[in-house]
Amino acid sequence: MNLRDLHYLVALAEHRHFGRAAEACFVSQPTLSTQIKKLEEELGVALVERTPRKVLLTEVGREIADRAREVLNEVEQIRAVARRTRDPESGTVRLGIFPTLGPYLLPHSVPMVREAFPRLELLLVEEKTEVIVRLLREGKLDAGILALPLHEDSLHVEYLFEEPFVLAVPLSHHLAHKQGQLKLADLSHESLLLLEDGHCLRDQALEVCHLAGAGERNGFRATSLETLRQMVSAEVGITLLPTLAVKPPVAASGNLHLIEFKHPAPSRRLAMVWRKSSAMDGFLQKLAAVFKRLPPELLDPRSIATPTRPGKPAGAKAKAPHA
Repeated sequence: MNLRDLHYLVALAEHRHFGRAAEACFVSQPTLSTQIKKLEEELGVALVERTPRKVLLTEVGREIADRAREVLNEVEQIRAVARRTRDPESGTVRLGIFPTLGPYLLPHSVPMVREAFPRLELLLVEEKTEVIVRLLREGKLDAGILALPLHEDSLHVEYLFEEPFVLAVPLSHHLAHKQGQLKLADLSHESLLLLEDGHCLRDQALEVCHLAGAGERNGFRATSLETLRQMVSAEVGITLLPTLAVKPPVAASGNLHLIEFKHPAPSRRLAMVWRKSSAMDGFLQKLAAVFKRLPPELLDPRSIATPTRPGKPAGAKAKAPHA
C-alpha cells in the first residue's frame, strides 16, 4: 500500500466514476483500475461495487476511503511544516470565502496581503459557508473567512471585525427620511427581500427580521446581493445590505436610498477559521492580523453616499411622502 493508491481510492470515492477519477489523478483509466484492484487484493476485501452505469464503494470501501483522506491530509500537513520551516511567508494558502463577502472585502484586503507577504500565493475559493466548512474538514482548504457563530469544534476561530447592516429602500419609501435614526422597531410589519436558502446572510437577515417583528417578502428569493440591490431600485421592496457591499469600488445604484441604523446597528461578525491541527497555525495568525487591519471607514455606514432625488442639490435629504 502506498500514498498513490490511497489517492486513487479517494478520487474514486469522490467522482464515483473510473474515467473521471483517473482524469483527476492524471493517469489512464486502466492504470487507476489496476491499482484499485491490487489494493483490494492486498487488503483482502472488496472496496468497489462495479455496475454498468456507475461505481459505488462498499461499506468497508467508504470507511477506508475516509481514513485514506485523513492520511493524505496529514501528509500534506507534514509537507506544509517543511515548506513553512524553509520560508514561513512563501508557499500557497487556500482561502475560502462566502459570496456575500468575497467581492466586497477582497478588493480592499488582497492588496494588503500582497504588501505584507509578497511571495505568498493566495488561492481564493468562493463557496457557501457549509461547503467551506466541509472543505476545511477534508483538508482541501487551509483557512476560511466566515460569519459567526460557527458550531465546529475542530476549527480555530480568530475574530476579525464586525460589519454593520444598512437598510436599502427606494427613494420614495416612507422610511427614507430616517437617516441615522432608524431603529429595529421601525421595520415592524415590513416585508424584506432576502437571499435564497444556503446563504448565511439570509439567516442573519431573518434573525434581524425576527427581532424587529418584520417578515420576508413572499414569492421572491434572490441569488445575489446585486439582484437584491436592483430589485430595491425597481421598487419591488426593501432589504438589508452589509456595509462593505455598498462601499466603493461598488457602483451606486439609482433610486436606492441607504439608511444607517441608530446605534447599536444590526451587524454580522466575521472571523478567519482554520483547523486546530493545522501545521500553518503560526502563519495563519499573521495572515488574520492583516485582515484585521481593514480601514475603519470601510465599516462605517455614516460615510455612505446616497443618491438624491432628481433636481435635489447634493447632500439634500429626500422628504418622506405625505400620508
